[in-house]
Amino acid sequence: MKKKLFVLLVVLMSLSLIGIIFVQAFFINNALKNEEKQFTSDVFRSLSLVSKAIEDKELLSYDKLYKEVTKSGKTPDSSEIRRLLIFESFNEETNQSTQFKSTITEESFKAPSLFFDIGIGTDSINIKKFISQSEINVFDHSPIDGQINLQPVQTSKDYSTMDELGRIFYKKDYRAVYKNYPVYKRISNEEVLELLESQFLLSGIKTAFEYAIYDKDLSTKIRSDNFELTPKSTIGIPVFLDNESRSNYSLYVDFPERKKYLLSSILGMIVLSIIFTIIIILAYSSAIYQLVKQRQISQIKTDFINNMTHEFKTPIATINLAIDSIRNPKIIGDQEKVMRYLTMIKEENKRMHAQVENVLRISKLEKNELNISKERVELNDLIEDAITHVELLVEDRNGYVKTHLEAGKSSVLANETHFTNVIVNILDNAIKYSEGEPKIDVYTENVGNSILIKIADQGNGMSKQVQKRVFEKFYREHTGNVHNVKGHGLGLAYVKRIVDDHQGHISVESEKGKGSIFTIKLPLIS
Repeated sequence: MKKKLFVLLVVLMSLSLIGIIFVQAFFINNALKNEEKQFTSDVFRSLSLVSKAIEDKELLSYDKLYKEVTKSGKTPDSSEIRRLLIFESFNEETNQSTQFKSTITEESFKAPSLFFDIGIGTDSINIKKFISQSEINVFDHSPIDGQINLQPVQTSKDYSTMDELGRIFYKKDYRAVYKNYPVYKRISNEEVLELLESQFLLSGIKTAFEYAIYDKDLSTKIRSDNFELTPKSTIGIPVFLDNESRSNYSLYVDFPERKKYLLSSILGMIVLSIIFTIIIILAYSSAIYQLVKQRQISQIKTDFINNMTHEFKTPIATINLAIDSIRNPKIIGDQEKVMRYLTMIKEENKRMHAQVENVLRISKLEKNELNISKERVELNDLIEDAITHVELLVEDRNGYVKTHLEAGKSSVLANETHFTNVIVNILDNAIKYSEGEPKIDVYTENVGNSILIKIADQGNGMSKQVQKRVFEKFYREHTGNVHNVKGHGLGLAYVKRIVDDHQGHISVESEKGKGSIFTIKLPLIS
């Protein structure tokens, strides 16, 4: 995949993910607003029902007062306040007409205000009762003896305490009576609380609330202990309406945990949204990481193939030249030259074999198929032995390897062959990456129950970025297309795997142009 296409895909995927998150946030925000609107609507409806329940309670209270007055033996003053002709019809077949009348009669009592414990400073109050009477008269329009009878031939009457019209007059009267009655005598805290709780429960509102009744802007005795009037969150409705449907009193409720309650109503959706978003982000991050990793591996493998091809090309060419030379009739008879070319073929063959072994060794380590048996070894002795493998290479370039083996205790549990290869690989790298004479110092020292091995060189050194990746498989520092240093990026990867398998730790400190120091820490055995 080309770099530009890869970047474009990453950008598009990132924008899509951000878009999904914003869309989810938008819908959650909308859902919260809808819940808030529904909550406010439910509260208003409940308060309206509470206001009506308070009015009905006062109406019943007024009716109770009326009954107490009538029981006292007082005689009412009666007057007809409304006569209403509602219906009249004529039947041609029977020659009869039907007439419907409705009458409302008012019964009024005067009684001392103290009798009702109203206490509003008046000597007496009017208590009224409204009686509804309906009358149906049937008139026969057939002449009798040449004259029409004007008297009804059939009459029926019905009396009831209240109809809709009577109720209107009744409400107007009781409102006038209670107009100046103190609010705390009209209703109690317990009654308001009970009404609110029952209505909120029926409306499905299950959260704590505070309430209060205000007379204009002044608080009354009807209130809960922790009520605070806050314009943004408090909801109110008029109560104790007068005959013009106006009132100085307002019932307010406030919900201290309103936000929490509203969030809890959509909590399931929020949690699922967050979980799915996290899953998408993790999956997306993993996909991007894998794409980047695969791209890096692809590049590394390409470099590895190029390096391996380059390194195999030289020995194969050398072997072909040596074979062609041996086949030459002039040389085949020269025993010394034949032996020289055969030795050359042998060395180049060993070199290619070593390259293949390194690749196979790393492959086995990755699959945990490499059997590493450990035994007690003296690390100081093992280091001395490893140095002998590279001494000739160092001397050939007029360099040196100095040892500073100051560790008094050097017994470790290790595989002699593999750990020798570890030291040799690090020394070989120090030689390869020294442009001039290789100058290498090897140190050992005891730190607690561990032994430290430090291999310091004065070679080319590494940048911070290279240091972070130097132990990765196939990784080699990019030097353009110049293969001035032979290798395939497996040596230090192998070193780290072996050190890790020995419960050790390896690190590197380096500065570009000033050399590197590789430090290995291994646990000692008694």
